[in-house]
Amino acid sequence: MACAFFFDAEPVGELGVHALDACALCTKPLAQDSDIFMYRGDTPFCSDECRHEQMQLDAACARQAARAAARRQKQFSSGTEAGRARRESWEVSVAS
Repeated sequence: MACAFFFDAEPVGELGVHALDACALCTKPLAQDSDIFMYRGDTPFCSDECRHEQMQLDAACARQAARAAARRQKQFSSGTEAGRARRESWEVSVAS
């Protein structure tokens, strides 16, 4: 959906807030004569502080996701090791 700044009238049947009319973090309306701080291509922010806060939130989420993935990988590999040890002990007892 296009920003209302570029059009004098809203498209027919599309009421509401346009994508670039409000800060993505604090939802403060963005004025036509003020700077808009962009992040990740098309996400607008009313100030450098809001943009920086969103960047910090995204980095924290990425770190948390990486830790969770590492835990899952560790659990998977330890589960695989335990399963392999059980199979090996079973094979030894059958062969004896």
